[in-house]
Amino acid sequence: MDSEKIISLEGRRDDPLRYGIHGVKSDIIEAHPLQSAYRDAKLREEDMKKKVLTHTYGAAFPMKMELDRQILSKFQRPPGAIPSSFLGLEAMTGDLDGFGFEDYLNDPRDSESFRPADMHHGMEVRLGLSKGPTCPSFM
Repeated sequence: MDSEKIISLEGRRDDPLRYGIHGVKSDIIEAHPLQSAYRDAKLREEDMKKKVLTHTYGAAFPMKMELDRQILSKFQRPPGAIPSSFLGLEAMTGDLDGFGFEDYLNDPRDSESFRPADMHHGMEVRLGLSKGPTCPSFM
């Protein structure tokens, strides 16, 4: 009887005590108005690069680059002390030379509310043995 009354909250994103209060506004609007303009400009630039590569080298080359990008974006280290850096993806896309706002002011590991990742729970989530976020790093 008691087991029927227990509701499992593991893996649910609507638990405000674990994940904070969810707001619909944060799903619709970016943190700053220029973020949408920057994102749109970046998408247009990538689209133009793909068109130029298609006209120069043929249709197979941009498809191969997209496949490489997908492979490099999935490669991650196991959760733990050393975070994934995606160096291969940054080298392929040319983002190594870029130095953005998040590179020097928005490192989550510098926050006072940072909680180190539980490596065992992270691997259980990646292997499908447990539910929930891989790395709940903020309280």
